[in-house]
Amino acid sequence: MEKLHEIECDSYIPVLVLTAQHDNKTRMRALKSGARDFITKPFDLIEALMRINNMLEIRLLHNRLRDENQELERKVQERTRELEETRMEVIVRLGRAAEYRDNETGMHVIRMSHYSEALGRMAGMDNRACSLLRAASPMHDLGKIGIPDSILLKPGKLDAEEWKIMKMHPTIGASVLAGSEHEVMLMAETIAFTHHEKWDGSGYPRGLKGNDIPLTGQIVAVCDVFDALTTKRPYKEAWTVDDAINLIKEQSGRHFNPFLVEKFLQILPEILEIKEQYAETKSEEYKRSLESVLK
Repeated sequence: MEKLHEIECDSYIPVLVLTAQHDNKTRMRALKSGARDFITKPFDLIEALMRINNMLEIRLLHNRLRDENQELERKVQERTRELEETRMEVIVRLGRAAEYRDNETGMHVIRMSHYSEALGRMAGMDNRACSLLRAASPMHDLGKIGIPDSILLKPGKLDAEEWKIMKMHPTIGASVLAGSEHEVMLMAETIAFTHHEKWDGSGYPRGLKGNDIPLTGQIVAVCDVFDALTTKRPYKEAWTVDDAINLIKEQSGRHFNPFLVEKFLQILPEILEIKEQYAETKSEEYKRSLESVLK
């Protein structure tokens, strides 16, 4: 009976003990070992068969209930997964909607979300955190929806007043995302609020310095700048990868965390593969790109 319970630990095992022993110690030992019923010799055949039938019927009912519970659990997990995927898709789509304001394809958020995941992993974040980072980072510039087109799409340099308005978009984005209890939305809020902070404290909106800036904001800062530099925008041409990398190196210890710059350079081949895979010219492959973010 002990071996049987090792094999079927979550099952109703129909064990009927038949013995010539009449002492209470033997009976208790049998029942404690898992016996479901107990008959002493001499026994009545019809009674024994009825007891066996009863135990088998209970086993069948037990197994049916167990299977139904497992199926219910599977359906709950499937529904939970669907809800999570829907939530993630909404996040990515909102991020792309904001990006369409100054980028005709919105592929920037796809690339930089993968860049961020890769850099997060290289920086020591676990798989769960990296997945959340990939899902949350597309929302980094959501606050752009509150910036007038005359400023956001201006082909030339912004004047002081225009720049003051532009610097409001992290606060706008964080306020839009605030109030959620979900991990990915909490991370998205943090990223939106802090991805324009700088390592030396000269960033905005709060002038945070060093590791007072959340790691997720630091990571997205590097990845966002690299992709923004190497992408054509209404107000500039695309930089070469070499020029973008040189600027990131120059800004190590100023704009960016030196540790993250080092890690970014180490994974540059992977970054360039992502850049090619989700190039602006491949924006018609949006569905495949979106699914890759949600995996």
